[in-house]
Amino acid sequence: MSINVDIRKFRLPTTEILFAALLPFFFWDLATPWVSIQFSNEGQGSLDFVISTQDEIYRREIKPGGVTGRHGHMFPDDDFFMQFDWSYAGQNHCFSVNPKWPRTHIYIGPDGAVDRSPGSDTDLESLTPCLPEG
Repeated sequence: MSINVDIRKFRLPTTEILFAALLPFFFWDLATPWVSIQFSNEGQGSLDFVISTQDEIYRREIKPGGVTGRHGHMFPDDDFFMQFDWSYAGQNHCFSVNPKWPRTHIYIGPDGAVDRSPGSDTDLESLTPCLPEG
């Protein structure tokens, strides 16, 4: 008595397993609020910034026309904070950011200050000055 088994029928569903394993990471990335910071194309020189959160400190620079950002927390607790500090042309600026889902937009004008003009799409309701700007 011989048993014929077609080995092709017992293929592991690797695509389905890979998709199921990666799905939580994609969900987490999409569900976490994001802060997007854009520097005007008309800026002169780079803008140096620091984004501090409860878990990390991120230091970089943005060239004119550049965009950067960081994620917030999906379920922020009472200790969560996000602070955006930057300097441009000898002026220091600082805001506390309360990230809103799905994305909080901050536009920095050519003078290095937050663009508060109508139509700038800066989410001003999510920003609180650390100290009076000036």
